[in-house]
Amino acid sequence: MLERSMRSWLRSMVLLACVLGSAALVPVSANAAIVGISDQNASMFANPLFAPLQIKYARYVTPWDVGLKPDSPEAAALKQWVSAAQTAGVRPMIAFEHSAGDQCPSQPCTLPSPSEYLAAIQAFRAQYPQITTLTTWNEANHDTQPTARSSFDTAALYNVLANNCRGCTIVAADVLDNFGDFSRKMGLWLKHFASAAPTARLWGLHNWSDVNRFNTIGLDTMLKSVKGNIWLTETGGIDSFITQLGTTSFKPSEARAVKAMNYLFDDVIPHSKRVKRVYVYNWLSQPTNRWDSGLLDHSGNPRPTYDVLKKHATR
Repeated sequence: MLERSMRSWLRSMVLLACVLGSAALVPVSANAAIVGISDQNASMFANPLFAPLQIKYARYVTPWDVGLKPDSPEAAALKQWVSAAQTAGVRPMIAFEHSAGDQCPSQPCTLPSPSEYLAAIQAFRAQYPQITTLTTWNEANHDTQPTARSSFDTAALYNVLANNCRGCTIVAADVLDNFGDFSRKMGLWLKHFASAAPTARLWGLHNWSDVNRFNTIGLDTMLKSVKGNIWLTETGGIDSFITQLGTTSFKPSEARAVKAMNYLFDDVIPHSKRVKRVYVYNWLSQPTNRWDSGLLDHSGNPRPTYDVLKKHATR
């Protein structure tokens, strides 16, 4: 009896050791969100620095009516990007925005009617039936978009998309965060949208202010305003930024950008279990742009933020 008990005890200890050993190999994370990248550059996918990231999700922004204009430069750029993504084994997410040529908040600044939006969606789906992850409208609460004027009208567009893209994963409202009164207005915009789109359960947030000013104001506002899961559809560490008025919002600093990128993964994403996916923006820094959050510098060399992304994306 004693011998059998000893053998049983030994088997239990061996089993426990195996379980603990296996657990030690699994990274511990409060919230293991899927990591993707947001960028407009098709050449990114063939860059030798892209494959080591092991990223399988990418996001692209295109005009809402691109499907109705197959001969436009925007349609050609979209086709090239989608082809490059699929060649690399990356799953595209497409976000729609204002029509090419619009100058919101100045004119022209045209918000499509539900019937116009439906025609564009049907044309897009006919051309890209394989793409089933879509965003109703990019940064819909920002004044560079015609949707900023009415969350109710934007919700009507979401309802069109949801009802005519069965089996699709749809980011209902995709919004930009900011400090102070803008964050409060974002919350009101989202609440109005949600009231007109009761089936919406997936939301997108560009939480640049949160990540680069080291807080969770924007994310908390969204968490309180809507139900369902959240994707951080455009985020990352800002190296430098000059506003349209010429004001320097962020002086060039790779050290600060790295701190922000670490804050994103170590603090913001684990802040809520409702955060399920993150798309880091962007791939390559452009010397002529006022905005710089590139993982690679102007010459194509990896910045420290690239290493932070690689550490988390490859887990």
